[in-house]
Amino acid sequence: MKPVLKTICVAGLLMASSIASAAELHYVRVMLSAPSAAVKWYGDHLGCEAVADQPRVTDCHGMRIEFVAGVTVGGSQGTGVNRIGLSVPDVEEKMLALEAVGVGGAGVRLQRFADGSLVREIPGLYNHGFIFDPWGTRIEFVDDPDHIGFHHVQLQSTDPEAAIRFYADVLGGKAGVYRDTLAGVRFGDVWLFVEKYPEVGRPAATDERAINHIAFAVEDIDTLVADMTARELNVREPAVPEHARTDARQGFVSGPDGVLIALVEPNWQGTQEEQFVGLVAEEDTTPYETPLTPWGEPDLQGMWSGNSSHGIPLEKPEELEGDELSAEQAASRRERGTLGSIWGYEREWRDTTLGYVKTAPSRQVAMIIDPPSGRMPPMTELGKERYAKLQELRYNRPLAGGPEDLSTWVRCITQGLPSMMMPRVYNNGLQISQSPGYVAIQKEMIHETRVIPTTPKPPLGENIKQWLGHSRGYWDGDTLVVEVQGFNGRAVFNGAGENLKLTERYRRVGETRLEYQFTIEDDTVWTAPWTGMFHFDLDNGQYELVEYACHEGNYGMTNILSAARAKEREGAQSGGEE
Repeated sequence: MKPVLKTICVAGLLMASSIASAAELHYVRVMLSAPSAAVKWYGDHLGCEAVADQPRVTDCHGMRIEFVAGVTVGGSQGTGVNRIGLSVPDVEEKMLALEAVGVGGAGVRLQRFADGSLVREIPGLYNHGFIFDPWGTRIEFVDDPDHIGFHHVQLQSTDPEAAIRFYADVLGGKAGVYRDTLAGVRFGDVWLFVEKYPEVGRPAATDERAINHIAFAVEDIDTLVADMTARELNVREPAVPEHARTDARQGFVSGPDGVLIALVEPNWQGTQEEQFVGLVAEEDTTPYETPLTPWGEPDLQGMWSGNSSHGIPLEKPEELEGDELSAEQAASRRERGTLGSIWGYEREWRDTTLGYVKTAPSRQVAMIIDPPSGRMPPMTELGKERYAKLQELRYNRPLAGGPEDLSTWVRCITQGLPSMMMPRVYNNGLQISQSPGYVAIQKEMIHETRVIPTTPKPPLGENIKQWLGHSRGYWDGDTLVVEVQGFNGRAVFNGAGENLKLTERYRRVGETRLEYQFTIEDDTVWTAPWTGMFHFDLDNGQYELVEYACHEGNYGMTNILSAARAKEREGAQSGGEE
């Protein structure tokens, strides 16, 4: 069924503005959790360009988009500013390319029409399709060959005619009808389209939403503000904001339908970077004395979460200097890790989503703390060979002949040690329980529980091998030391298998913080031992281990093997080899 678009009569809307010259649509302000990650995302997927010396701003094909850090209450859809629109030469090609990206996981979410298609034609107008950025901004792609680039801002109004009069009369835009179909107001080459709000009630206000406000540059801001005040509009007097890059003043007015509008002078260049308080971790340097259990052992019990450590790389990136990231760098790194795992989900489904998780991202540069370089010691020749094979299997795995050809993670068996301890994008819970002489450690991902004796026990014997090896613990002051050997070699860690010796150290370094260190020894893979470290945070009040049913694995096994057989038949029929 083809859409029916009603043309709004604009007769009489072309009024002379009260200001000497029309305002210019100057920027769109988007509120989100990690501005620098947004600049990169808009560059990678929309072709927008970062603005020199302004790390929170992008030039999106002629329109300035400013990103500000903050916690929003929702996306742009359903607000007075429903979406922004970009014109591209071929909408279908663009949407297919973004579909391929979204399947791989990069925070690209596509909005399909009712029939499942990505692109729909509006007769006499254009083809169009929709996506959302990872933070809830709705983006429309159209194919208008007369204006490739930033094309329009789509407004929603309970009274479109009144809204058009406001933008034309008060701000000096040119009211009109685009291609005899869409009513709106034009500022230069950019349209403000105004459509009837389709729901009962009014659109949501834009303040604290993904598209926080739109801004207009005016030559004589004082005259405009005086005119608005005379019209009894709700105006905030213009002033130079704190941390402004220039002496340009900025004021605000409440526009129709809850649209927040900024008024700026022409030399506006935004503000300097400000630290988002919601992302700043408070470091407690007070010496901490670990409490004791009733039987006199250090008490490590509780529900711990590794969410704050998500995103820390194992090795220190070569391009990074220093021993600690800034709050902005840490937030951006966390956000990149979250976006890389979204696929079809929204960010809110991920435990580590900025603005939702309670703990701030770790500023730790890398997990490895020894060697001091933050990088693993050199590999042996055998280690290099094993690691190369693992990489080949990861990126070019042959068709599975049976379940045993798939990874232990796909088969929902184990991630192995120390992999199971590593913080990921979700299921980072760690529950520790103690009794005299034993510590039980349960990890949420795949729900593996280790019961570790802390008093001397006889060895199991060299011929007994297990997925997670044999764990033997003891107390070194307030630190639980766990030595693990006897791995079966079927869940390798970077090439280390049966010969791996793992030494773990658990120590409370604060009321709500647990330090986890792991030392790796395998002289068949590395020329020297090395040690990594990260933290868990106590969350007894809210965190609860959820069942890791691994349902994807149940279906995945059947589908993977079925697809492999289909590929083999396809190869046999074509006479080729798969």
